[in-house]
Amino acid sequence: MKNPVIYTNGYIYHNGQFIKGGFETENGIFTRIFDRDTQPESIGAKTVDLQGAYVIPGLIDIHIHGAAGNDFSYDGREGLKHAAGYLAPRGITSFVPTLMTLPEEESLKAAEKVYLQSQDGPGDGNARIVGLRMEGPFLSLMKAGAQNPEYMQTPNAALLQKIQQRSGGMLKIVDIAPEIEGALELIGKTSAEYKFSLGHTAATYEEAVKAFDAGAAHVTHLFNAMNPFHHRKPGLIGAAWDKENVTAEIIGDGIHIHESVLRTAFKQMKGRICLISDGLCCMGMEEGEYELTGQKIILKNGAAYLSDGTIAGAYSDLYSNMLNIISYGIPVKEAIDAVTRIPAGIIGEKNIGTIEEGKFADFIICDENLKRREVYIGGNPVR
Repeated sequence: MKNPVIYTNGYIYHNGQFIKGGFETENGIFTRIFDRDTQPESIGAKTVDLQGAYVIPGLIDIHIHGAAGNDFSYDGREGLKHAAGYLAPRGITSFVPTLMTLPEEESLKAAEKVYLQSQDGPGDGNARIVGLRMEGPFLSLMKAGAQNPEYMQTPNAALLQKIQQRSGGMLKIVDIAPEIEGALELIGKTSAEYKFSLGHTAATYEEAVKAFDAGAAHVTHLFNAMNPFHHRKPGLIGAAWDKENVTAEIIGDGIHIHESVLRTAFKQMKGRICLISDGLCCMGMEEGEYELTGQKIILKNGAAYLSDGTIAGAYSDLYSNMLNIISYGIPVKEAIDAVTRIPAGIIGEKNIGTIEEGKFADFIICDENLKRREVYIGGNPVR
């Protein structure tokens, strides 16, 4: 048991706004949130004066393939741990390792590794592993992007069951192209078990709507690896805008999406946009050549590309993306929600994403411009 710690005299992001006040943590949990007029007595507790600093919840990245030279699809548990140690001091306190399109046995091995490493918890300054995501193999060959088409296959419920078993029930999101044979049937039968995200797809508006009606509820990196929005052929983008129960993720590095389009997306899907990194193993590494599921990728000018020039994934981390979209004019509240509360809701995690009583004490102390000063996971500072 650890004695409580009371943080006072700060601006705490709580219930969608910054309040002047503080909070208490004990045993890794937020136990009280208070404004300046209801500050509790600190008898028996350590008190920390925030001196006017701002505090936001820890960030959650629900689409990330690797970091700091580590590839979640192929590297072992030490690679996952090393990446978690890279993410934590950068304010990403929780993440969902995302697998590329792989041979079945490699997917099973990776799923088991994610489960085993998650059991270690977030100790020693490592970010939490809060799920598993499969970006393949149920994708469209027409929109493969950096996914290896050699391993793509038609939707297969048995494969998902195997992955779920090997991951200890951690499989949260399954990416799928709704127009391929068997997709609607799989979504309809298993959407209560997995969150289906439409992506790497050439779906028409009508095909996307059918998938949403069948139970799909999310969109993978909106605008990327799908048909562009057209005034007579709105496609998946238009369908996502229309379906108010659908969320979408977007990459905020300023390379994948023009800043004007980012602003439009946040207006069209207000409260339904989640920011992601789509980071690869080269996140945080020097420019040069790397490997992604057997394909050579080239890191240059802040993004990764296949040898033919196809954009393959991202380099910048989620915190950098948050600051980036704020610089583009996205309101601060919307930007914070897009990396905390909204992604937590998408993956169904109730213990993270907001500063509230009973939730994990994952938080970031920063200045008025949200420049990080300190990161805490489970009430412990990340060194």
